[in-house]
Amino acid sequence: MFLTIVSFLVVTLAVALISWYKTKNDDLTTSKGYFLAGRGLSAVVIGCSMVLTSLSTEQLIGVNANSYAGNFSIIAWTVQAVVPLCFLALYLLPKYIRNGYTTIPEFFENRFDRQTRLIMSALFLVFYLFIVIPTALYTGAIAFNSVFNLETIFGLSYGESITYTVIVIGIVGAIYAIFGGLKAVAVSDTLNAFILVIGALLVPIFALIYLGDGSFMEGIKVIGTTHVEKFNAIGSATDAVPWPAMFTGILVVNFFYWTTNQAIVQRALGARDLKAGQKGILIAALFLLLLPIILNLPGLLSFHILGEGLKPIDVSYPELVNRVLPTALQGFFVAALFGAILSTFNSFLNSSATIFCKDLLPSISHKSYTEQEVIVLAKKVSAVMAIVTMIMGPLLMFGTDGIFLLTKRFAGFVNIPIVALFAVGLFNKTVSGLAARIALLLHVILYFSIVWVFDVQVNFVYVMASLFVFDVVLMLVLGTFLRRTPYEEDTSNHANVDLSNWEYANVTVASLVLGLISVYALLSPLGLASETGSPLMVIGAYVILQIIILVVFGRKNKA
Repeated sequence: MFLTIVSFLVVTLAVALISWYKTKNDDLTTSKGYFLAGRGLSAVVIGCSMVLTSLSTEQLIGVNANSYAGNFSIIAWTVQAVVPLCFLALYLLPKYIRNGYTTIPEFFENRFDRQTRLIMSALFLVFYLFIVIPTALYTGAIAFNSVFNLETIFGLSYGESITYTVIVIGIVGAIYAIFGGLKAVAVSDTLNAFILVIGALLVPIFALIYLGDGSFMEGIKVIGTTHVEKFNAIGSATDAVPWPAMFTGILVVNFFYWTTNQAIVQRALGARDLKAGQKGILIAALFLLLLPIILNLPGLLSFHILGEGLKPIDVSYPELVNRVLPTALQGFFVAALFGAILSTFNSFLNSSATIFCKDLLPSISHKSYTEQEVIVLAKKVSAVMAIVTMIMGPLLMFGTDGIFLLTKRFAGFVNIPIVALFAVGLFNKTVSGLAARIALLLHVILYFSIVWVFDVQVNFVYVMASLFVFDVVLMLVLGTFLRRTPYEEDTSNHANVDLSNWEYANVTVASLVLGLISVYALLSPLGLASETGSPLMVIGAYVILQIIILVVFGRKNKA
């Protein structure tokens, strides 16, 4: 235990010191410096920060838990994000940067009206403060409690140990967000991303060695010949993600999360130019394609090593870590987890403060604020928000369905109407703000009624997809009566940065989409999920097609 604590502290303090050193001379007295890192973020920092903001213990514990209990169909919530990220890089980011947006709700005011922007801002804050941040704190507390065995050491009950751990994590994360601004968050994210990759890869490596009685290759042989059906990512009606859901509700949710979510997109908005933003986004997309190795494979290994029947299933990943990792490496691993927790916590906290100060404050207060006063207020608001999330986090222990899907279900109140309004705003010029607000209100009523009041026995992702279509159609119908003057987009470069596209963006997008298709082919009855499948054939076809893409697009670039 001593080695675990020491290695944890060394790694955590090293990240803090490096982040402080890299940002100590930054100007945090302006909105641009505090909220957008002075528009100076590089591609690597953007990509790593986007990934680590989304990747927290909610995924490491929750997604692996679903892979432990079922199969790999749950990957639809993660790898499929490649599609919206490519859309963001090629189509949306140029619009965002050209318009000089600090927050995504600014788009809703430009396209609809001030009232719609305020409602969207409030929805974002509800989503962050009552779903995303508390989940990151709670799942982080589960991991810490399991590895450090806090209940036994301090003589606490399970509930007490979770509550105290949530408070400690929240305080440390708030320090980053409140005093460092976006730049400190992004730099620490980059460092923690590398640490997390190493730490998370250690788990399946040592688990395979454990499963193979000391032989890594024997471990590979076991999972390749026993219960191979658990590799299947093409879900049936009884799986966590039925295959039609990949093209319906989950696709809509992923578009919300990766193209309109303030906490994610804010990193790209802080890019030093459009090329850096596009590169960073596509770096994040490449990373997401590799996530099954750390988000699903350990769940499968938990099934083989720990056996089935663990309750709750969310303990399967921490139990695997305790079982297979050497004591000295457990501290390094927990430091990696801690970095992921902090990243999600402080990123969403910083974005919450950004939305409050840039979107809500001008409407709820008629006072004129200087730049310095806005920053001071942002820090105070962040502190209050941090306390709220630390209160909400421990309450999640009363959920029963697995934390990952539980939070996804609640998010349906927020993410579907946001992406519906965004889609209509992009591709229609005359639907008014009133029509959008009516659709939003009806969505909340219908979603609550279908999922909770009447408890309709349909997978909630289908409900999300249906309501997305309903929201869009209703807005278009209402828009025939409740019209506005046609929206004219401002094409000026308000951000005053280079808006030249990255010349290799198209070929990279094509390669990433092919990679996504290949991942699904590999994790299907054509590949690993069948004893008669041929993984080598799938991999060979992927390599050949990638070569063709590079040749075709390479000639276009030369031309």
